Amino acid sequence: MKKITVALIGNQNCGKTTLFNQLTGSNQHVGNFPGVTVEKKVGIIKKHPDVSVVDLPGIYSLAPYTSEEVVTRDFLLKEKPDAIINILDATNIERNLYLTLQLMDLNMPMVLAFNMMDEVESNGNYIDVKKIEEELKVPVVPISASKKFGISELVQRTIKTAQNGTRPGVQDFCLGQVHKAIHAIGNLIEDSAVAADIPIRFAATKLVEGDEPMMKTLSLTENQIDIVGHITDDMEKALGTDREAALADMRYEFIERLCRRTVVKHSVESREHIRSVKIDNVLTNRIWAIPIFLGIMLTVFWLTFGVIGAFLSDILEKGIEIFTQLSDQTLSYWGISEWMHSLIIDGVYAGVGGVLSFLPIIVVLFFFLSILEDSGYMARVAFVMDKILRKIGLSGRSFVPMLIGFGCSVPAIMATRTLSGEHDRKMTILLIPFMSCSAKLPIYALFTAVFFQKNQALVMISLYVIGIIIAIICGWFLKSTVYNGEPVPFIMELPSYRLPSLKSIYLLMWDKAKDFLQKAFTIIFVGTIIIWILQSLDTQFNLVENGADSILALVGRTVSPVFAPLGFNDWRAATALITGLTAKEAVVSTFAVLGVQASSLSELFTPLQAFSFLTFTLLYMPCVAAMAAIRRELGSGWQATLAMVWQTGIAWIVAMVVYTLGRLMGFC
Repeated sequence: MKKITVALIGNQNCGKTTLFNQLTGSNQHVGNFPGVTVEKKVGIIKKHPDVSVVDLPGIYSLAPYTSEEVVTRDFLLKEKPDAIINILDATNIERNLYLTLQLMDLNMPMVLAFNMMDEVESNGNYIDVKKIEEELKVPVVPISASKKFGISELVQRTIKTAQNGTRPGVQDFCLGQVHKAIHAIGNLIEDSAVAADIPIRFAATKLVEGDEPMMKTLSLTENQIDIVGHITDDMEKALGTDREAALADMRYEFIERLCRRTVVKHSVESREHIRSVKIDNVLTNRIWAIPIFLGIMLTVFWLTFGVIGAFLSDILEKGIEIFTQLSDQTLSYWGISEWMHSLIIDGVYAGVGGVLSFLPIIVVLFFFLSILEDSGYMARVAFVMDKILRKIGLSGRSFVPMLIGFGCSVPAIMATRTLSGEHDRKMTILLIPFMSCSAKLPIYALFTAVFFQKNQALVMISLYVIGIIIAIICGWFLKSTVYNGEPVPFIMELPSYRLPSLKSIYLLMWDKAKDFLQKAFTIIFVGTIIIWILQSLDTQFNLVENGADSILALVGRTVSPVFAPLGFNDWRAATALITGLTAKEAVVSTFAVLGVQASSLSELFTPLQAFSFLTFTLLYMPCVAAMAAIRRELGSGWQATLAMVWQTGIAWIVAMVVYTLGRLMGFC
């Protein structure tokens, strides 16, 4: 069998990524809010090594307005997959069919996958799948992606459709004035569309919409453009509406006629929707929404750092200590040289082991976050945050990349590609690093356990809140100066509340644990060796007995005066912050290599100095991977450099204010 490429396309929150996981067995995270799928993802369908499926971003139309629409449209027109799987949310079939009609204009082999059919039946409703298939002359397969129902049949029918090249049997579903306009323009541009290898009806429909990229692609003459303009003007006058509304009305009229013959709804609203509305009356309440969100996050942090995560972390730490002692005794028994013994035990084991002990905290935190995300709650938070973000020149859509930033800044920065306006995109990129990424969790866990044991959860959430407040202040400043303008309107479909998938939770936990372990045994492993070498040698490369005489101490002492107004000027603290630029977890491993254990951390800091250190760690420039992502997305080295200087400057000012106010208030 020849190689087959299948494009997976659907609206946001229709179960597309869940289906992709079922088809490919991919370890891809399933999200329940818009913006998860930033770029196309490719996988091989299980048991069919010659069939690859491309997971394209969730979209509502093929208009080239957002990055998701552009990615999807370009792939379909340029890559020309052998078949399309159009997945639809069967509980909201009318809205989902709107994209289906646009895909049919492309005249490509296509299969419709009606997802969530189990919910349709449980609500007492009925969809005549065979009748829809006869009406549209497109294969239709009922499925439930989350319950693995209908997946095998979908795969078989998709492969058969791709092999036979079976195209939709119905394309001309328009009437009246819209029909006249599309066919008139189709006849006018037929030669240009054929030359550009673009389906004639799709091209004509896009020109009716006033699609400028399509005009450029077809290389229309001025005369052709004028004729297109006259045709659409006549259509608008005859219908008394604008061109886009005319096309939308045409499509929805067809969908309404189709559903009238094929869909029986005994319940206007699904039980899931009714339940979601009742829950939203509380969780999205105008007054209580944000306090409830903060309360939920405080509970998550308390369980993570004060109960479950801390307990598991202590167990792992004891295990690492036992393993280190056994290794220490083994190396002594083998008579390994003193410097190698020190490198392994005091360098690698201390550095990597010091970071690894926080793995349970990372896993437990993302266990709770994945529950909030998959249940549909985080989509509500984005909706609630829209009003706040608009005051600083952003829309609620920017909250999605910012939310991802609490996990890792790199994918969050890449996720800004989904934002419609350049103004929104650049502002969001500059604000994402203020969101506390998971790489900083080991630092927080170490310091809060030593200095704020009775108030760990409170101190943790205060750091996150500080980051958000500083982002809001900086956003307001940017809106008033560099990025003055109105944000793009925010339209978002709120998914119904659903029980989180155990598989989805497991995949996210494993994904975060895998990333953490990879970083521990690569970047941090190499970093600990370099740190050990630098703290063991002087400038003449002689071994030193006291680390204070080392190259690392010299560098640290040179930099440390900068941090004196922040309350800490020990060379070891300065060194840890510098190495933290490679990976934030390296701050903890650096302290471990330098011999600063949890028990001796109080010799370097007072509680106030520790909180100042945490504040600076929260806000200063991100790791090199995030900096590279910022440079790539901004497209300018000097802008990225300026952003790093600006962010570190803000971190210094805020930490200095925290320390100064703390001293004035009598804290120590």
